[in-house]
Amino acid sequence: MTDHKKKVLHRMKIAKGHLEKVISMVEKGEYCLNIIQQSQAVQSALSKVDEAILENHLKTCVRDSIAGNKDVDEKVKEVIEVFKRK
Repeated sequence: MTDHKKKVLHRMKIAKGHLEKVISMVEKGEYCLNIIQQSQAVQSALSKVDEAILENHLKTCVRDSIAGNKDVDEKVKEVIEVFKRK
């Protein structure tokens, strides 16, 4: 397994742990603001997953397209579309 995949999986497991905590807190009826704080931790962890995946995409797929002078505009468009959905 590549270092990139290990890094992404590690960050996803962190997000999963935070999400499981949020679910548990809701089930137990814990204080709303504490639940929101934990939910924000999930969102932050997922943002870090996105950052790691984007970084790898730019360093591999996009770089290869630029080096091969093919599909560069399409690769840039793909990245832009992903961020427009956010």
